[in-house]
Amino acid sequence: MGTQHTYRVIVRGTFDGLSEESRSRLLAEADEHGMSAMRFTEEGSLAYDRTLKHFSYRVIVVSDAEDGEEMAGAIAEDRVERALKEQGHGFGGLRSSVTDMDTMKINYKR
Repeated sequence: MGTQHTYRVIVRGTFDGLSEESRSRLLAEADEHGMSAMRFTEEGSLAYDRTLKHFSYRVIVVSDAEDGEEMAGAIAEDRVERALKEQGHGFGGLRSSVTDMDTMKINYKR
């Protein structure tokens, strides 16, 4: 096993084919999934608005640095797919953007 890196992944997608039950549940919980609820966690943090068109998930992935950002994105997308399916929400068009927190350079103001 190689060096482990921590990746912050934002997975974006669109809600698709939502059932009435799913739509009602999402609308009832919309206030809990707004901008202030966005956090990076291993299980993922879902954010969306009342239009129920687009959503984003923020996920932390820890994996081998050798596998790189592409693998971290794939792992995150898999987690998001499973979570949305378990909740019964239809979705499509997943895409991810990945930041390797171990190689990120921080510029401090002097």
